[in-house]
Amino acid sequence: MTRGSVDQHFLFTLAEVQRVLRAYADRQAARHGITRAQWAVLAKVERCEGMKQSELAEQMDLQPITLTRLIDKLCDNGWLERRSDDSDRRVKRLYLRKAARPLLAKLAGLRSEITATALDGISPADAQRLLTQLDTIKENVRAAIHQSCQTDQNRKEQRYG
Repeated sequence: MTRGSVDQHFLFTLAEVQRVLRAYADRQAARHGITRAQWAVLAKVERCEGMKQSELAEQMDLQPITLTRLIDKLCDNGWLERRSDDSDRRVKRLYLRKAARPLLAKLAGLRSEITATALDGISPADAQRLLTQLDTIKENVRAAIHQSCQTDQNRKEQRYG
């Protein structure tokens, strides 16, 4: 594949892969009575119980109101709970409820199934290379965003002193 061909197809292919994976994950998560977005919240809280709701919104790149609605639903289902922070009662910290543990175990199996489906026909070594390359792409784009923000800030400073 030539560089020009990559230029023509890279962004669209990557976006299409993400779109079909999301649609497939949505459908599979629904079998367990949960949305992919709710699953993502539970998975993040599982990895870092006690995190602030505001931290989670930032990590997930969600507007606070959007995350609040997801958390409300998870709390209503008995899978998540909010607790007030000991030092600042305005802050809410997030914790899994006991009922979430069996669901998360099922979802871990589902994650493995989805991954196996997506990577069918790709060797483990190639899959690892793909992950490494995707991480490189992610870091390249993050660096470009950071550089762009720095450039924008410098322009503003020059303009407005």
